[in-house]
Amino acid sequence: EEQPVKPANILNIVATNQGKRPLTPSKPKAKPLSVGDVLKLVDEGCVIVDARSSAVFGAGHIAGSFNVQLTSSEFEQRVGWVTPDDSRFILVTDKDAQAQEAIFKMAFIALDSQVEGYLEGGIEAWMKAGKPLQTVKQMDVFTLHHKLHTNGLQVLDVRDQEEWDEGHIEVAHLMPYTSLVPQLDIPARIDELPFAPEQSIAITCATGQRSSTAASLLLRHGYKNLYNVTGGMTAWEDANLPMLDGDGNACGIS
Repeated sequence: EEQPVKPANILNIVATNQGKRPLTPSKPKAKPLSVGDVLKLVDEGCVIVDARSSAVFGAGHIAGSFNVQLTSSEFEQRVGWVTPDDSRFILVTDKDAQAQEAIFKMAFIALDSQVEGYLEGGIEAWMKAGKPLQTVKQMDVFTLHHKLHTNGLQVLDVRDQEEWDEGHIEVAHLMPYTSLVPQLDIPARIDELPFAPEQSIAITCATGQRSSTAASLLLRHGYKNLYNVTGGMTAWEDANLPMLDGDGNACGIS
């Protein structure tokens, strides 16, 4: 049975219904933050939402960041799904103008009031200040197929059950990315993963976006040797690589 997903803005729904949270009256604006501001806010418990692409996030990001791609049609919902309900947010984007787009999208579900601002100058500013970066390696589907039975590589599929049933990698383990964090009164299932934090894990979804979000969640729990599968199962299927359906039968090979 699939785990129910909390409303992405559950605290704001309650507050609005109780008359404690007015709807945003005008288009919100994100405030620019210096590297020093970001460090201070993180110390105070703010969380970083890195809204850049999976590949750019993987090349270098601030440790502890949640990677939720601004290009996703579910951007604001995904932010709400994977971050703690009472989070205060710091945004990281490729361009400062994209931070305004991000907070505008977050306003659709009343998360804009929880945005402290954005890192002005993005990751380049962070690097110029001499601050460290964390990385997530990227792996294409051909490399994954080649390495499936070597070096103890594990595969985690973070799609939904229906997607899994349509076609998945035989040795993969299924856990939807939203199950890696608490949902409503259901605790996170991350401890159910059959992997040790030191193992090498390739993470896949449909296109490589949710898998990068999942990688950012696993990094926060001490997993280190992670690979984001670029192109996800769409690329895997396009390459005519072997898959099984939900009944364990071969599928998807033309």
